[in-house]
Amino acid sequence: MVTGKPLLTNEKIQAKVKELADRISDDYAGKEILAIGVLKGAFMFFSELVKAINIPLCIDFIIASSYVKTDTTGEVKIYYDVKEDISDKDVLLIDDIIDTGITLNKIRERILARCPRSLKICVFLDKKERRIVDVPIDYVGFEIPNEYVIGYGLDYDNKFRNLPYISIFKKKT
Repeated sequence: MVTGKPLLTNEKIQAKVKELADRISDDYAGKEILAIGVLKGAFMFFSELVKAINIPLCIDFIIASSYVKTDTTGEVKIYYDVKEDISDKDVLLIDDIIDTGITLNKIRERILARCPRSLKICVFLDKKERRIVDVPIDYVGFEIPNEYVIGYGLDYDNKFRNLPYISIFKKKT
C-alpha cells in the first residue's frame, strides 16, 4: 500500500477549519447548536472544528457506514445513534466526506424525523463526481477529485486515520 504526497497539507486543513468555524459562528450568532459528528471518519475534523466555533454548543455522535475497504455496499448501517433530544434544536451535522451521498442522506433523514428546529450539514471533503443522492450541503471544506483518500480521520481498512494530512491512497498491484 502506498500513500502519495499530501493532497491537502495540515496547514491548508487548519486554515480551512478556521474559515468554516468563523462562518458557522457568524451564521449561528445568538444561538446554541447541537453539533453531531459522524464517526469514525470525522473525528479529527469534528474535534478541531467544534474547538474553533465560538458560540455555545452541545455535542453528540452517530456511527454509520456503507463502506467495506474502498467500496460502498449501498446499505447504510447505524452502529450508534444520537442520544441527545434533537427536537426543536439547531443541529449541525459534521461529516468527513460526501461522495455518493447515500450514507449522509440516510443520516439526514433520520435526524429530520426527530423534528429539529433547523439542520445544516458541514462536510470536510466533497467528491461531487461520485454523487448518486443529492444532499443539501451548507458548508464544504474542500472539493476533491474522484480518488480514494486517507488521513485526517479517513481510513483504508481502519488504518491511516492518524495522518495529519489528506493523501491519495493507492494499493500496490
